[in-house]
Amino acid sequence: MLIKIVMLVFFFGLMIGIGLYCRRNATDVNGFVLGGRSVGPWLTAFAYGTSYFSAVIFVGYAGQFGWKFGIAATWVGIGNAIIGSLLAWVVLGRRTRIMTQHLSSATMPEFFAKRFDSQALKIIASVVIFIFLIPYTASLYNGLSRLFEMAFGIPYFWCVLGMSVLTAIYVIAGGYMATAINDFIQGIIMLVGIVAVIAAVLGKNGGFIGSLNGLAAITDETVSATPGIFNSFFGPDPLSLLGVVILTSLGTWGLPQMVGKFYAIKSEGDISKGTIISTFFAIIVAGGCYFLGGFGRLFTGDPAIQYNASGAIVYDSIVPAMLSNLPEILIAVVIILVLSASMSTLSSLVLTSSSTMTLDLLKGHVIKQMDEKKQLLIMRGLIVVFIAISAIIAIIQVNSPVAFIAQAMGVSWGAMAGAFLAPFLYGLYWKRATKASCWVTILFSSAFMTVDMLSNLGVLNVKLGLLQSPINAGAFCMLAGLILVPVVSLITKAPAKAKVDAAFSCYDKMVTVPQREALADEK
Repeated sequence: MLIKIVMLVFFFGLMIGIGLYCRRNATDVNGFVLGGRSVGPWLTAFAYGTSYFSAVIFVGYAGQFGWKFGIAATWVGIGNAIIGSLLAWVVLGRRTRIMTQHLSSATMPEFFAKRFDSQALKIIASVVIFIFLIPYTASLYNGLSRLFEMAFGIPYFWCVLGMSVLTAIYVIAGGYMATAINDFIQGIIMLVGIVAVIAAVLGKNGGFIGSLNGLAAITDETVSATPGIFNSFFGPDPLSLLGVVILTSLGTWGLPQMVGKFYAIKSEGDISKGTIISTFFAIIVAGGCYFLGGFGRLFTGDPAIQYNASGAIVYDSIVPAMLSNLPEILIAVVIILVLSASMSTLSSLVLTSSSTMTLDLLKGHVIKQMDEKKQLLIMRGLIVVFIAISAIIAIIQVNSPVAFIAQAMGVSWGAMAGAFLAPFLYGLYWKRATKASCWVTILFSSAFMTVDMLSNLGVLNVKLGLLQSPINAGAFCMLAGLILVPVVSLITKAPAKAKVDAAFSCYDKMVTVPQREALADEK
């Protein structure tokens, strides 16, 4: 216990110290929100990765999908690395950095407003972000607090409260730069920790081969009668597995807290380096988390695994049960690992939400005159409000019959990525994309995910079949948006040519590059 407490105190002190140190970089809006657009490849790549993977992944998704799909859940981590990291950087990185600077946009709603010439679009996008980031944040508290209860015996309420206060301090003090530096430190902890935890958990079950053999011997007639199904290549339900891969991988392309990392990149070379670093990080962390969760059924008889009143397993208790009997020093490492993952994601979410509400909803609409000082003050105040609302929901949610972490995150990711992925992607690449197509996509995904959420809560009596799952519903909304934008754009009035050409002119600007980038005889 002493070791765990000492490590926690040191960790908290370091995070707060960095926040206070970075105050000098958070004296204006550009510095507070984007770090002055001067963040290097290592900080940007780790900020991207640590915002991507959190306690939701480690506790919620790894536990639930490892239980459902067995070792095949590792495909989710592979998809996260290839689609969610590598392709996201390749497809979005350069163009996002170039056009957002050209349009002087610091947030995704502001990009929509300037790219599609619509202030109303900016307002509705900011409202969607503020509403649907809340369940995601609540799920972060849920996952982290379950591990704290397991390791320290601290009541759930105090875990939520402590995490809220600590995150608020360093984000309010240092803004994006404090978040990026802390993310780098937290990312290193995550890389080391996940490898150590996998080795220890597999060691308890006879090593890698012994664990695979044990998993192959498990059967569950309610899932599949096929012997060794949880040890198979695609698991018992390949279609649902594909839905998880799409939601958790393609979803990052439309999440404002993820895409926002590209706004702050310093140079061209940093994009190439960041792509490699981010992909490597995702392979280790995401691949490791889902690989670990795939062995969850080996712990079926563990007393730490919980069941609800109807006898169904509480998925969020699986990973804590897998870790509960590890040596104390490893449990301390796990706590710091998950704390790192959660606080990095939480800081990114609250910064995104507060800056979006301030710059896109309040500034110029609710508050007509808002100077730089007032903008910073309001953003910092909204960080406190956002954290408080999320913490209250997390405390209420833990006693709800649908308190699974994965479901809360699925609603959040599905609504936002479904609403923004296609408009943002086509907005960067296709001049013919129209304002009307953005409206249709944003309203469709927001409405569909709201109906899905309310039907799962029992408020609405709507049967959606395979799409009843927020995971599948979110994947459906993302794919639907990729079809809706071009279809609606082609049947609605084309945008004004002069405005579109002005936006895309940034890509045609001539620059001088070293010969290692282009041969001297090339035109």
